[in-house]
Amino acid sequence: MEVRYFLDAETGQPHIFGHGVTEAEVEQILRGSGEDLPAARGSRMKLGQTGTGRYLQVIYVPDEDGEGVFVITAHELQGKAKKAFRRRRRRRPR
Repeated sequence: MEVRYFLDAETGQPHIFGHGVTEAEVEQILRGSGEDLPAARGSRMKLGQTGTGRYLQVIYVPDEDGEGVFVITAHELQGKAKKAFRRRRRRRPR
């Protein structure tokens, strides 16, 4: 899967860096298990946990051909959102 990132106009770096998230963490979430939900304007939201234990939310747009994704932003889940995600994960059937 090809993963492209929205670049910050000021720094020229991926926007996710401003949220303290690395490219490797985003790719772990996209490839791993977790919740993949519809979001605004044709985008998708993937929630998951990295190998180091961080809970992240990744907003992306899938390519039309299904071969890759364009990552818009990603940030760490905190507070109620993190608690709700963890609760849903515990309740799902195994």
